[in-house]
Order: sequence, then C-alpha cells, then structure tokens
Amino acid sequence: MSNNNPNPSYEIKLLYDGECPFCVKEVNFLKKKDNGRGKVAFVDIASPHYLPSENQGIDYATAMGRIHAILADGTVIKNVEVFRRVYETLGMGWIYAITKIPVIGWFADQVYGIWAKYRLQLSGRPSLAKIIQEKENAFCIDTHPLNQRL
Repeated sequence: MSNNNPNPSYEIKLLYDGECPFCVKEVNFLKKKDNGRGKVAFVDIASPHYLPSENQGIDYATAMGRIHAILADGTVIKNVEVFRRVYETLGMGWIYAITKIPVIGWFADQVYGIWAKYRLQLSGRPSLAKIIQEKENAFCIDTHPLNQRL
C-alpha cells in the first residue's frame, strides 16, 4: 500500500517484524480480530519487498528499534500508542485504555522501551546491528550484477 493513495482502505497500518516470534503471534491474534475487514493493514518490515517509501520513509533499522504504525492520514505513531490505536480500531480499546492517563502512559512507554531493547535477545536472535548487517549483505548479493538472472 502506498501513501500516494489519498483514501487508503485501512484505518491504521501496523509495521511489524515478521521474523520475531512474539510479534508474529500478536499479529496473528490481531488479524483474527480484524476478521478480513481491512481496518488494519499489516506490513512485515522483514519482507524483502518492504519499502520505506511506501511507509512514510520509516526504514528497516528505525522500524526494528520500536514499533511504528501509520494512520490513514499519514501520521506516524510509535510505542504503546500503536497498541492503543490498533486495539481501539479493532474494538478492544479497553485493553489499553488505562494508558491514556498521562503518568500511566509514560510508565507503559518506559516498560515498552525495555521490552524493545531486549526483544531480540529474548527471542534468541542476534543483535540489531548484526541483523541489519545481514540484511544489507543479502541486499548487496541479491542486487549485484553478476547475480542477476536474465
């Protein structure tokens, strides 16, 4: 989906790491709740087809650092606000409603920041720097003229 579309069909576009088992589990749950209505567009940032240009310029490294979403009007949100908005869109806003209280929202963002910092380790994956390097190496190999098939 491109931001060039003045009237996107989704209410919110969720950028998620399709190589993170925790993220995939949550996304699968949310997809079931969306039930094919298309209120939430799910975009896998780990896909080789992911394009920052179609996602408000959010590159892979930035998206990997913290969860991001894009509202239908193009506004970028991140951290706990993403979960609050997605759950509201799917009719489950009560789950994150308490995070609307400023001090609780601040605390939730701090806890999420710790989670974001350690989620790769907790899922048995390499560091973010190593993952980014592997992606860059794969991109260079895939796009090198000697590796192109006619």
